[in-house]
Parts: sequence; C-alpha cells; structure tokens
Amino acid sequence: MKKLAIPYWIFTVLLAALMGLGAIPNMMSSPEGLAIFEHLGYPAYLLPFIGAAKLLGVVAILVPGFPRIKEWAYAGLFFDLTGAMYSNIAVDGFSGGMIVFLIGYLLIAGSYVYYHKRLKIRTLNATNPSKQVSSTL
Repeated sequence: MKKLAIPYWIFTVLLAALMGLGAIPNMMSSPEGLAIFEHLGYPAYLLPFIGAAKLLGVVAILVPGFPRIKEWAYAGLFFDLTGAMYSNIAVDGFSGGMIVFLIGYLLIAGSYVYYHKRLKIRTLNATNPSKQVSSTL
C-alpha cells in the first residue's frame, strides 16, 4: 500500500496547497484578487464564494472517508480551474501564466488517479480478506 500512498499524498498535499493558498485571499476579498476579478469582468461578491467553495473542496479531499463527497470535490476543483483558465484565455489570450493551470490539472489528475487506485485495493482487500492484494496494481 505504501507504493500508492506516497505518490497519492504528494499529489494531494501539493493540490491542497495550490488550491488552499488561493482560496484564503479569495475569501478575504484581497485587493489583488478583487483587481483580477474586476479585470476578468466578474462581480466582487463572487470572490468570497469561490474561495469558500475551494477551501471546502480541499478539506473534503484531505478528510478520510466520504468517497462520494471526494468525487464532488475533485470535480469542483477541476471546474474551478477550468473556469479560471477559460476566463484568462477569453480576456488576455494565451500567456506564460498557463503553466500554473497545467500544473493544477496535473495535480488534480495525479491525486484523483492514486485515490482511486488506493480505493480499489482497499475494496478488494475488504471483500476477500484471505487473499490480500498488494499495492503494485
């Protein structure tokens, strides 16, 4: 199980850091965040909502259990990142800042894939305890 746990936690902690560190200034309606939102054409009241949603998604991914909520959290973070990338492309076109979005997608995908691999092994081990499945799957 350690072969899956290590990459899972690396991807997940980095994802939580990326999204969580972006969520806190959003929730506090920082001047920089408000300026970006104004530049993109969004109303200021949307910023704290998106920050709170991101922070709840990060918490849902970090808390053990609750597989259905985790699925929704991964989807929500994916949609948040996609919306932010689309907004930036629509207003500013493609720029060097696109690498941040690609890193975000990589972290979401890595965490999601390894989460499901770990879940599959746990399910197999729980349904057939006499034949323990190793983590090399």
